[in-house]
Amino acid sequence: MKIINGGVCAAKGYKAAGVHCGIRKNHIKKDLALVVSDVKANAAAVYTTNLVKGAPLDVTKKHISDGKAQAIICNSGNANTCNANGIEIAEQMSALVEADFGISKDDVVVASTGVIGQPLDIAPIAEGIKDLKKELSYDGAEDAAEAILTTDLAKKQVAIEFELGGKTCRIGGMAKGSGMIHPNMATMLVFITSDVAISSEMLRKALSSDIANTFNMVSVDGDTSTNDMVVVLANGLAGNKEITKDDADFAQFMKALNTLNMSLCRMIAGDGEGATKLLECAVSGAADIDTAKTIAKSVICSSLTKAAMFGADANWGRVLCAIGYSGADVDVHKIDVSFRSAKGTVDVCKNGAGIEFSEEKAKEILLEKEIDILVNLNSGNEEAKAWGCDLTYDYVKINGDYRT
Repeated sequence: MKIINGGVCAAKGYKAAGVHCGIRKNHIKKDLALVVSDVKANAAAVYTTNLVKGAPLDVTKKHISDGKAQAIICNSGNANTCNANGIEIAEQMSALVEADFGISKDDVVVASTGVIGQPLDIAPIAEGIKDLKKELSYDGAEDAAEAILTTDLAKKQVAIEFELGGKTCRIGGMAKGSGMIHPNMATMLVFITSDVAISSEMLRKALSSDIANTFNMVSVDGDTSTNDMVVVLANGLAGNKEITKDDADFAQFMKALNTLNMSLCRMIAGDGEGATKLLECAVSGAADIDTAKTIAKSVICSSLTKAAMFGADANWGRVLCAIGYSGADVDVHKIDVSFRSAKGTVDVCKNGAGIEFSEEKAKEILLEKEIDILVNLNSGNEEAKAWGCDLTYDYVKINGDYRT
């Protein structure tokens, strides 16, 4: 198993494109993306838990209810959420793909991201489809990955190559997500493509089980968005024996999917709005997995801990505080806490109490771009990780006038 280039076009039989069609005022930024499989693919998706959902989610749920899809269209700059004609616009986006690419509108995944409650005009999308048709190619992953971004500062894409039954298989993905990121889905869009032959049922099982330990363990700001979805397509062109049960091939596919998703999680967390640092909370020594996950999430969501990391302040008491209100049943007198980065590791808490440490060394460690917050509960063998970022002045600046 190895990381390769190519993003959503790394797997066999996928083309992509990204263009500026006019939804966004900034003409430099692309705002319409398309991914197309050469053949109809098996499909699975998970969606935001927010009761307020973007119209594209309802349309996508209907379109892939049969476990099939062949194309993904996504616009940025407008979420198409809380609009009276939102469903109609999302269906029109699918119809445009059908008209220009010969793919049934019922096999189109539709996604939108951007400002909530603003009408979405279909006219620029209709124009943009023509440009997408010109640009669509097996090398179009970079443009597509750019076109789905909103406040993101960097494109997020990765691809993995691995073997199943002697056949070379690939899985690739692209994501967007910077603000409104919180566990149980967040304002993220993730599109995953694979050439593996796997049934729709097993694809759903793989995705739903993996997000519990990946995308649902990411938090930037505590806000769960309205438009999140993670979609995976698998077109079978790798030629492996179709995965239809929980066997060794399924385990290998799960490993590749998890590797890809973990990479995208770190990219999303590290590119949080206004962020300067990627934070990872690694909890070990838990009595059960739910306790480990609950504590990891609580620490990574703590605004005070996030602010301390921004200031490179080894204020470990904020970590203990977040553990204490997490709701997890733990013995606080057994907890150890350390901070780690490329500059080394500093132990700051032992058995729930402070210990002597060098503030100078701690500062040096916490000034790095990637920080690990290590929590050992010393009460069992289970472990979990969660990802987030520091809380900076720029987060308020970005969101203070996001709409205007």
